[in-house]
Amino acid sequence: MNKSELIDAIAARTDLSKAAAGKALDAVVDTIVESVAKGETVSLVGFGAFKATARAAREGKNPKTGEKIKIAATTVPKFAAGATFKATVAAK
Repeated sequence: MNKSELIDAIAARTDLSKAAAGKALDAVVDTIVESVAKGETVSLVGFGAFKATARAAREGKNPKTGEKIKIAATTVPKFAAGATFKATVAAK
């Protein structure tokens, strides 16, 4: 499912127009991104949690030349699925 298909599904389930559903989806995604960027955890009970995690500096390898390279430490977003989400997927 891509974004436009998700917007169509939201519009069908909520009696919103596609434009309103698109704005709502964009607002949710933007809010999650902004909150995680601030270091906050966004937790949706039953669905999952979005949070920022630190990735340590490490040594990698250039696949083309085999030369060792240094990869800097960074912060990356992480999603952990909730119990209801996991159970629903596992039941399929």
